[in-house]
Amino acid sequence: MKATTLFSCSLTTVFLSSIKADHCNVCNMSSKLQHFVLEGQPLAMKCLSGKMLNMELKEHNLTWYKADDHTPVLEDPYSRIQQRASFIWFLPAVLEDSGSYECAIRNSTHCSKMYFKLTVFRNTDGSCFNAKFALLQYVFTETNAKIVCPNLNYFTDEKPILNVLWYKDCKLIKGRRFQLLDNFLTIANTTVDDHGNYTCQISYYYMGKRYNISRDIRLKITESPPRMPPEILFPRNHSIEVELGTNIIIDCNASGAEEDHVFWTVNNSYIDHYYKHSKNVFEIYEKAIFLEGKPFSRVRLNISKVRNEEYENAFVCHALNSFGQVAAHVILRSKVRDFRGPLIGMFLVGFLLTTATILFYSFFKIDIILWYRSSHCPLTSKEASDGKTYDAFVLYPTADTAAHTCSLDNFVLTLLPEVLERQCGYKLFIVGRDDLPGQAVVSVTEDTIKQSRRLMVILEPEPSSCSMLAETSEQQIAVYNALVQCGIKVILIEMERITDYTSMPESIQYIKQKHGSIRWKEDSAEKSQLANTRFWKNVRYQMPPRRTMSLSEIHLLPQSQSSPVMTIRR
Repeated sequence: MKATTLFSCSLTTVFLSSIKADHCNVCNMSSKLQHFVLEGQPLAMKCLSGKMLNMELKEHNLTWYKADDHTPVLEDPYSRIQQRASFIWFLPAVLEDSGSYECAIRNSTHCSKMYFKLTVFRNTDGSCFNAKFALLQYVFTETNAKIVCPNLNYFTDEKPILNVLWYKDCKLIKGRRFQLLDNFLTIANTTVDDHGNYTCQISYYYMGKRYNISRDIRLKITESPPRMPPEILFPRNHSIEVELGTNIIIDCNASGAEEDHVFWTVNNSYIDHYYKHSKNVFEIYEKAIFLEGKPFSRVRLNISKVRNEEYENAFVCHALNSFGQVAAHVILRSKVRDFRGPLIGMFLVGFLLTTATILFYSFFKIDIILWYRSSHCPLTSKEASDGKTYDAFVLYPTADTAAHTCSLDNFVLTLLPEVLERQCGYKLFIVGRDDLPGQAVVSVTEDTIKQSRRLMVILEPEPSSCSMLAETSEQQIAVYNALVQCGIKVILIEMERITDYTSMPESIQYIKQKHGSIRWKEDSAEKSQLANTRFWKNVRYQMPPRRTMSLSEIHLLPQSQSSPVMTIRR
């Protein structure tokens, strides 16, 4: 009957092991799953539960394998390597057992597994202590140290057992300062002389056979830190902005606290008690370490999903030791929307739009103003009703040398009337065209300047022209009246680029410096007579506002205004 039961169990195990584990989730905890055992001693390794594997497995099946060949370990009490519930037992372990092992936890819908690494070693030098595989522990001087014999609780649950024996440097420990309790050794009032190599041993019986079990501990004694309360490094009595529904982990970092004496509370209650009906908030304890000669502890507060109930609650971190207790809190607050980004974006967009508008206006200013004039300014503008007769008094140098006056005469007597008078509706007084023979030049010029809204001065770069213009009394009177008495705007036109104004009269230099100049670029004959070219737009921009005339209005102009008058030389 017993053999039949064992056979059935074996078949069940083989059948379950035939389920493919290729789709199992692997729990990577290799750094925590290292096991060492002396050759010839028993060893028990435990597979972590489904909860530790982030699985909720009900009615699950757990199977151990030798990772190299995926051979399942049977639940055979007579086998040297056997499975007992979630454990794999080696009774005893031999050198050939070294390698990787895996345990798989399955149910009908999920599968997870983890790997263990086993190292079976041998004391080749015959010593009772093996420093290579010893567990390192730290204690302070002048304290009651507690040394733990690791991984003995699996064997102490079995009966019968013998007392745990402790050795220091291979000598049995005796004395009043040493007390034995289960798998602990306590040393009262530790000193630096307690530093050394410790070994714990017990005897274990299975199937009538006795096995010796030993563990090696290397104990280091450090000077006790100053007797002062612990220090909480974080939190610092501050608040944290966090969005609703997010996961947040807050560390409680304490230095100088005793082991297992760092914890969180909320509303004067322990976390596990306050959230006993909800697993939304829980603590994660990390193993204490020594940092700069002091014990350093970290307990993490994990809030899986921040709810409204967590806001404005003070989560308090506590740390204790024999010399006092300290606490620090952190408060969760609803995250306030950061408007700096949108504001900066709006500012940049506004800045770019403003810059683009300024650049656009600077480039198309003349076109915009001319369009506005033609669209909104009536034919009889404000300046047209100021009692003045002419829109511009045109002054240019006249000379007897035809070489440099031909193009100038064509511009003044042909193009100016064609564009400004015929196409744009301006009324010009051109010296040499509109003055009558026999009139007093000085008085006519002065009177005409007062009746004009603009003074237009045409320049050529030849020194002779400049000298002639400077010497004429008309020019002197006109410039004087324009700049001093009348205060009218002066339009300065260069027939060619003039780079040096030092030879010009001071009045011309002043006009150039204050009002600038417009340079004539002679294009083709057809384009030079169009009012919408860049040069004529610049001239029209500095002229008084006038609406562009239609073709019917142009044909109605008097013949004296539509055709140039012959130049009268004096």
